[in-house]
Amino acid sequence: MAPPLAVSPVTSRLGWLDALRGGAALAVALHHASYIYLPSLRVQLIDWFDPGMYGVLVFFLVSGYIVPASLERRGSVRGFWVGRFFRIYPLLAVTCFLAVLPFLLGVLGLRGGLESYSPATAVLAHLTMMQDLLAVPNVMNVLWTLSYEMAFYLLIVAMFVVGGHRRSATAATGLTVAAFIAAALTTGGILVGDHSPSVLLSRTVGTGAVVAVAAFGLVVAIAAAVSGRAAPRVAGGLLGGLLAAMLVVLNGRVQIWEGLTLLAIMFAGTAVHRAEHGQISRRAAAITAVVVLAGTVGTGAWRAAPYGREAQLAWCATVLAAAATFAAAWWARGRRFPRWATGLGTISFSVYLLHPLLLMVAAQFLDVSGREDLVGLAFFLLVLLAVSWASQRWIEAPAQRLGRRLIRPARTEPSVEPHILAS
Repeated sequence: MAPPLAVSPVTSRLGWLDALRGGAALAVALHHASYIYLPSLRVQLIDWFDPGMYGVLVFFLVSGYIVPASLERRGSVRGFWVGRFFRIYPLLAVTCFLAVLPFLLGVLGLRGGLESYSPATAVLAHLTMMQDLLAVPNVMNVLWTLSYEMAFYLLIVAMFVVGGHRRSATAATGLTVAAFIAAALTTGGILVGDHSPSVLLSRTVGTGAVVAVAAFGLVVAIAAAVSGRAAPRVAGGLLGGLLAAMLVVLNGRVQIWEGLTLLAIMFAGTAVHRAEHGQISRRAAAITAVVVLAGTVGTGAWRAAPYGREAQLAWCATVLAAAATFAAAWWARGRRFPRWATGLGTISFSVYLLHPLLLMVAAQFLDVSGREDLVGLAFFLLVLLAVSWASQRWIEAPAQRLGRRLIRPARTEPSVEPHILAS
């Protein structure tokens, strides 16, 4: 039997990514659990640090690092989209159904007033995975991140089909500058009120119409991009990239600078990967990292100023902690990581999607919220890890195996590739 810390060469090489994903998923779960089990501690902590956003930013850095590499390693847009579908949608479908089940049974309402939307609009928006960019409330609070994941996928496919996929550093820097300009225009009173681009398309033509057009455009874009012919593939890739850019800029729920910043962070992760593999210079990657980090910290602190010094400090601490965590793990990437850490990464997608459901049960049906309860938190974590292990074993893994059979890749891909966020 192998010693506890022994890992395979592949796991050793990418174990740091699993460790990051596992820690990030746990940070998000603990952040949301603190509302129920540690409300007083959460109030004290949130003025200095946001564990939920910290976890999300780490996830986005990991996605940026590995997902474009997955596309380029396959060299196939079709293989990329098939892989994404079977890594994300099976568990996503199960958790979304469980989230709406109490509503279907007449027990609870839906979050964010989702029940007021047409069922067709709500379902179609979630099928695109871009509901947060379509002005449709997320059926679970954590799903907003998937919208930016999907936008990132569409953008990297667009860059890939035109041969511009190695311009990650340029994309990251450009997005950071654009985010700063958007923040300046907002602060100057230009992009506010009726002139704000937030949900602009949905406010102008209606949410249902935007969802229908976006869903149709997404299907056409992906169908054309997976074509074996060059012209449709390029046209489809560009259509998908244009759709993603328009929705992030003109219809995001968050302010435009925030959406652009999240994409910049992902492309910064890609730049690190390219420098590591000699596709761009390390100097270029370092400059990109500094620009994105400084821009993210500075722009966010600037926009947080009206909310007080605490909000500024919390944003800066959160962003810097996420960057430091990713950098430290990258620095130690050649080392062996404990099995528990890589194992947590393996079930991280399930942890991320299942913890809101367990918290809903605890708060709505068991009425355990509103008091400090460390024992209850520990029990919640044990149940979450057990359920996530079962979910990965019986939902995620079989779906991923089916996806690999459908792709029939020329080479075997590492099983540790992230599936949402992209992990």
